[in-house]
Amino acid sequence: MQNVDVPFFPPARSRTHEVCGAGVYVFAFALAARLGGRSIWVREDWDNTQINPTGFVDFMQPSDLTVCNTRNQSEGLAVAEEALRSGVVSLVVISLNKPLGLTEGRRLQLAARDGKSTGLAIIPEGMGSNAAETRWHCLPVFDPTDSTLQRWELIKNKSGTLGVWHVRWDTASRCLTMVSPARK
Repeated sequence: MQNVDVPFFPPARSRTHEVCGAGVYVFAFALAARLGGRSIWVREDWDNTQINPTGFVDFMQPSDLTVCNTRNQSEGLAVAEEALRSGVVSLVVISLNKPLGLTEGRRLQLAARDGKSTGLAIIPEGMGSNAAETRWHCLPVFDPTDSTLQRWELIKNKSGTLGVWHVRWDTASRCLTMVSPARK
């Protein structure tokens, strides 16, 4: 185990990023923990996936997260844009289920820049916006002795460098540590 920072994590502030895969919630909450401050999670009200405070208390205090339910993706994008632009929160997470157009993606980037906040769009695999600064694919790694092991792959990076890292969330220190992948 290495006590070094994961390259490109946290992603660039004042920008909007994307994440997909089965490990999106760990990524989102690890990012919220790393950025500190308050976070807003924007989701459509038809989505029956619930965010349980006891599930993320190892990452952040439940009082630091506001969950905002919207009627549809257009309303969710408007809420996310305003939250990013406000400068009051450090992270805005938005769950998307339809492709994001370049105009909408660019509006989120400009709002993040203006408010000095970080945006994170949770997207289905295979979907993504050209406006995103980075795109991550996150998966849990099976380990019978540790349920916190994750495989994070940077699959889009406007800076040009891509990579794969195995990370573990350390609850005591509330930080990520990089680990070597298991040998076969």
